Amino acid sequence: MYQKTKLDNGLQIVTSRMPSMQSVALGIWIKVGGRYETAGNKGISHYLEHLLFKGSKKYSCRQIKESIEGVGGSLNGFTAEEYTCYLAKMPSRHLERSLDVLSDMVLNPSLCAEEVEKEKTVILEELKMYKDLPQSYVHELLDELLWPGQPLGMSIIGTVESVQSIGSHSLSAYQKQYYVSPSIMVVAAGVLEHKKIVTRVKKLFSVLKGKQGTAFTKAEQGQTVPQLTILSKDTEQTHLVLGFHSFKRGHSLRYAQSLLHIIMGANMSSRLFNEVREKRGLAYEIGTQLKRFEDAGAFLVHAGMDNNKVEEALKVVLEELVKPKNEPVTNDEFKRAKEYYLGQLMLTLEDTLEHMLWMGEYGLMLDRVSTLNEVVREVNKVTRKDVQEVARHLFKEENLNLALIGPLKDKEPRIRSMLHIP
Repeated sequence: MYQKTKLDNGLQIVTSRMPSMQSVALGIWIKVGGRYETAGNKGISHYLEHLLFKGSKKYSCRQIKESIEGVGGSLNGFTAEEYTCYLAKMPSRHLERSLDVLSDMVLNPSLCAEEVEKEKTVILEELKMYKDLPQSYVHELLDELLWPGQPLGMSIIGTVESVQSIGSHSLSAYQKQYYVSPSIMVVAAGVLEHKKIVTRVKKLFSVLKGKQGTAFTKAEQGQTVPQLTILSKDTEQTHLVLGFHSFKRGHSLRYAQSLLHIIMGANMSSRLFNEVREKRGLAYEIGTQLKRFEDAGAFLVHAGMDNNKVEEALKVVLEELVKPKNEPVTNDEFKRAKEYYLGQLMLTLEDTLEHMLWMGEYGLMLDRVSTLNEVVREVNKVTRKDVQEVARHLFKEENLNLALIGPLKDKEPRIRSMLHIP
């Protein structure tokens, strides 16, 4: 299903041929992101990602956009904690054009001082925007609790001070340090021929050399008691995120954890949705989320609720988290969770762009892309006992972190007294 080639300079190419499609999705993945930064240059990976769309040696900012969008395609990029990706999806006959544009962006960004300063203003506005969105900003507060003083606990966008300190020289030096051949993977899914892509990539990237950039500092987790942070703010709704330290990306119990996530809060059939929203009407939005990194992870419960129902909702959530520790999940919900996991994955892999994103993350971070059949086999091996083991490992009082944003100025003592999991 997947073909992989490693060039002499260390750059890797992974493709999936999907002949029944009419499109192709292309991504250039670089193994660098927010975790590779320090407090002093926090946000530089994200800043650099923005700047690569502002022009390269061969293409102006306008030409980059028109070259892809002008043939019916779409162009984008994103920065995560452990990687950065530049991507395009287009009718398959325009694959070579897209590869040429994305490669020139990555290899030869202009990074002119004028654009650097102009984009700095845009990023500072983006930073303000997220702080004005409590449903987003509450996650940043939680990250600070989970990984205090560490890059994982800091915003990917950075701070006003760190962004202000970044200039064209530091961006250029960062690009040269990390955008090197051993750290790059070119990924494509759709109507394509692997050999043709390899030939083209080899020609475009043959000039690129260099050792892999400096590795990030491993995550530290020394938590022994529950932790709480509250940002008291005059909002119409209180936003809550509970976070528990969890498994790394490649952990042997990762599929059991995914099933627990589905059972507890991944959809409208989940326990938390039914108990907190449907039965009691305590929240409009509630669900769970998984964060997975090379050496760390987190299991999150997020909710938005009426300001007067915070304590009642928190009580119910904590009660629900205890249940899968004490009793195995039912056969029916266990079967539904497996079907949901595999069904959602099948639907994801039908789309060329989503398929490329799946291949890129796992190919770059685990050095291997599992086929759908392999995932099916692994998921079917998971037992209800495995799910219970995950719940017992995660949902412990000393592993609990809670972040809240809302008009809660006088409620902190009562909320703090509730942070108890038997």
